[in-house]
Amino acid sequence: MESKAIAKFQRVSPRKARLVARNVVGKAVEDAMNILRFTPNKPAGVLLNVVKSALANASNLGGVDVDALVVKEVVVNEGPSWKRFMPRAQGRATKIHKRTSHITVILAEGQE
Repeated sequence: MESKAIAKFQRVSPRKARLVARNVVGKAVEDAMNILRFTPNKPAGVLLNVVKSALANASNLGGVDVDALVVKEVVVNEGPSWKRFMPRAQGRATKIHKRTSHITVILAEGQE
């Protein structure tokens, strides 16, 4: 049985979030949560909340052994970018892209 949670429009860069997400794929949920808890990056906190949400979804399903769950897949897609301008020298302006992410975590019962 699989459990899924999605967090959309999170203000973290998808590239940086994928670096953190790669560390927890295939790990047991408790190990993944400990890794995320002690990773000092902003995407780690966001991913931790999504894993907690997927775990809560699994516990509400019924008939699922929560201790045997493994992080099967973490997908970090790019959301819309906020476009801003930064004033520069001599009256110019440069674009700033504040990137957002859509993060999906899938938990499944299985082996590490």
